[in-house]
Amino acid sequence: MFDRAAVARLTKMRNIMRKKHIAVIGLGGVGGYFGFKINQANEINKQHQISFIVRGETYEKVKQDGLTLFSPEHPICVTKPDAVLRSIAELRSPDLVLICVKEYDLENVCNQLVGVITEDTIILPMMNGVDIYERIKRSISNNIILPSCVYVASHIKEKGIVEHKGKTGKLIFGKDPEYFTADINWVIDLMREAAIDFDFKENSLPDIWTKFIFIASFGLVTAKYNSSIGAVCLEEQQKKEAAQIMEEIKLSAERKGIYLGENIIPKTFEKASGFPPETPTSLQLDVNSGKKSNELELFAGAIIRYGPTLKVETPFTKKMYEQIQGTHK
Repeated sequence: MFDRAAVARLTKMRNIMRKKHIAVIGLGGVGGYFGFKINQANEINKQHQISFIVRGETYEKVKQDGLTLFSPEHPICVTKPDAVLRSIAELRSPDLVLICVKEYDLENVCNQLVGVITEDTIILPMMNGVDIYERIKRSISNNIILPSCVYVASHIKEKGIVEHKGKTGKLIFGKDPEYFTADINWVIDLMREAAIDFDFKENSLPDIWTKFIFIASFGLVTAKYNSSIGAVCLEEQQKKEAAQIMEEIKLSAERKGIYLGENIIPKTFEKASGFPPETPTSLQLDVNSGKKSNELELFAGAIIRYGPTLKVETPFTKKMYEQIQGTHK
């Protein structure tokens, strides 16, 4: 007699036992740091197949020499994946995709992924922003997407070489709200095997918005004034404008059912005061160096777009957005 339950159990067991194919898209500060950790652990245990997708000169460098990470956490600073690919189109049926690109590349990446993923592929975007999950869902609507945010002080030193300083990088991720009961234990195990410092939560959205209220407000104000994190904390007008933006973000989160706490604004300034006063922000550096592709849309655009849907007025964010656009065309 045909036992469907037994066949299902056997299929599940085979899927668990087979090697998982993990793809890391982008080897910047984030992708280089976390991708390095995952791949170096895999070089020892050989449990998975790892692919790095990277463009241009970085592709040539990593293909030839491997990925280098200068970090006090890793005395062996070079790791070589199973495959280094020039484009997403070369990827075949990944089980897990780590998206580690700038937000302005997200839609292009997602549109390309549609043609190479399976219905079982899990997407883990290691990106800043409160609308990342929703934007991915527009292109990849039927897959599990794990909302996340990361904290890591790392940057590209040169092509194929990433430098990490300061505290150990941190990943916070949670369940897909639309696939809440899905089994993603193997992804959690992967992070543990790679010795990644992570928190897995039922609901990671409060953490994502907590980070966003900091990076968006300070990013926008420092970009407008070409100032630093310390200046925003100390100069009255800059601090006032940052607090106004924080209020709009806080209210938007509340309208989405995400409670950040009554003290989130003073806590955010307290957190900022722990940085060296001269610390810049990435948006400030990009805008004031004339870089056209930057995170202005990620920080201001997202809150402005949420406004009409959530019935939240965002005059301060809009004004800041227009001022930065007008001054730095």
